[in-house]
Amino acid sequence: MRKLALNDEILLKIEKPARYIGNEVNSVMKDPGKVDIRFAICFPDVYEIGMSHLGIQILYDMFNQREDVFCERVYSPWCDLHEIMKEQKIPLFTLETQSPVKDMDFLGITIQYEMCYTNILQVLDLSQIPLLSSRRTQQHPIVIGGGPCAYNPEPLADFFDLFYIGEGETRYDELFHLYKSVKEKGGTRQEFLREACRIPGIYVPSLYEAGYHQDGTIASFQPKYEDVPAVVKKEAVVDISHAPYPRKPLVPFIKATQDRVVLEIQRGCIRGCRFCQAGMIYRPARERDVDMLKQCARDMLTDTGHEEISLSSLSSSDYSGLKELINDLIGFKEQGVNISLPSLRIDAFSLEVMGKVQDVRKSSLTFAPEAGSQRLRDVINKGLTEETILNGAGLAFEGGWQKVKLYFMLGLPTETEEDMRDIPRLADKIARKYYEIPKDRRNGKCQITISTSFFVPKPFTPFQWAPMYGKDEYLARARIVNEEMKEQLNRKSLKYNWHEADVTVLEGVFARGDRRVGQVLQKAYEKGCIFDAWSECFDNQKWMEAFEECGISIGFYNQRTRNLDEILPWDFIDCGVTKKFLLREWERAKNGEVTLNCKQQCNGCGAAAFQGGVCLEHQN
Repeated sequence: MRKLALNDEILLKIEKPARYIGNEVNSVMKDPGKVDIRFAICFPDVYEIGMSHLGIQILYDMFNQREDVFCERVYSPWCDLHEIMKEQKIPLFTLETQSPVKDMDFLGITIQYEMCYTNILQVLDLSQIPLLSSRRTQQHPIVIGGGPCAYNPEPLADFFDLFYIGEGETRYDELFHLYKSVKEKGGTRQEFLREACRIPGIYVPSLYEAGYHQDGTIASFQPKYEDVPAVVKKEAVVDISHAPYPRKPLVPFIKATQDRVVLEIQRGCIRGCRFCQAGMIYRPARERDVDMLKQCARDMLTDTGHEEISLSSLSSSDYSGLKELINDLIGFKEQGVNISLPSLRIDAFSLEVMGKVQDVRKSSLTFAPEAGSQRLRDVINKGLTEETILNGAGLAFEGGWQKVKLYFMLGLPTETEEDMRDIPRLADKIARKYYEIPKDRRNGKCQITISTSFFVPKPFTPFQWAPMYGKDEYLARARIVNEEMKEQLNRKSLKYNWHEADVTVLEGVFARGDRRVGQVLQKAYEKGCIFDAWSECFDNQKWMEAFEECGISIGFYNQRTRNLDEILPWDFIDCGVTKKFLLREWERAKNGEVTLNCKQQCNGCGAAAFQGGVCLEHQN
């Protein structure tokens, strides 16, 4: 029987002790002495968030299929346990065997969101692994970063030994083979990293150096040695229907954020929204085979006991086999299994499908117009007209829905005050569609919730050159929306929420920052900043102190328009979408020109080089 790393006294003191004990349904147990590689896979947030992440489930299953690898999990301890572990010097441990993370061969951390960056330092610190990669020895694990934020790894460059750029299903076998080979020969940590950098998709930051102009912009970024690649090309799975996929996913002990079977129906997106990083970095759009998904759903429901299936993709309505798949999955409803359909476009077919699988009276519909005016929707290439939005809302209300959530962004490039005021005006037009229905056919008052987040330009999007605003300006824009809402005819049916502006400012710095901002992260962590994505933990004052003490200007990273010939911190990465295409889209955005989606025409973005997905249908 394995011994828990935390004694009963500690477990009784902390919130949700089940976060730390492991042994969940479908967790894997191996004899650590009978494997060559021990890999700790980490989601740097609480257990409930991490257990909902599909990427971790895929890699956990894929690694453990190998006889020579034992993959175990670790999540960020919540603040209460963090304090106890620091005081009592308890090293952070894996859930499967309660072994110290510092004893693993690899620590792989998925990087999903900028506001989790200090939690990465928390995981390293509690694991008793030096924060800086330059201070690690042969006795420490190789620390790997991956996930969407790895597409600009530079703010974290000093803390990671290597980054895996792209989709994890393709190169880990090669990386593990190299690790075993170097280890057998008695090679050093540095020898392994020098060899690893030549594996496609692998970036070793210590093998590169940056130079800077007097104005703070990057003057040069290049490898330190001739045999180190100057460009790192992302990895992408061509045939995702035959790629690894967990048929027995882990089942959490406590309620997770997404406590359900997740069925990824496709990867990538054809739409080309200019603000959306995922829509660019996951190109080309690739679909999973319908029969494979049907079988996956059966296997996963059988082996988990979950009572809900969620179809996962960036734009589920674009999946060509959606009708066939839904008609098959509806059979599970008789067994008490709910079907969740996020990322649907609101049209007649989608509403018909949702009416079959959801309790209309209880559920709410989600629209994401992103901008209130047609002009600004064209700037961001949203591909939604006001007519489409209102027709969709009308169909939804006729179908019995009365709750609608609307998502918008404030601070988008070229945004004017009229664009801001058009947000509540559009919401009011949607409410009017509801009140056009005869009173005897309504379900009482409609409820329309407007939510605005503040725009953050991301790497590898056409808006990567765009400026942001300061906190006060963002809040002023939110006040304009709130003021206009009070003028609307149906204001009692409207509710307005907005995102925290100070968090947005930090997201912006770390989304487009370079290596120099890493010192701010370390300083903020030393001041006690962790769980910055959680409003109850976030302390903006500590962050502002960290920037001031490090002499780092927020305005330099956020509030200036990048020159088109400027070297960007992520320029050494080839994500498949070319800089030429992104520049063209940036110009089209400024002119309010719409670009058709990938199924309507090939726009020559460069992703066809991966020879897969929708690109095969549109190459000339």
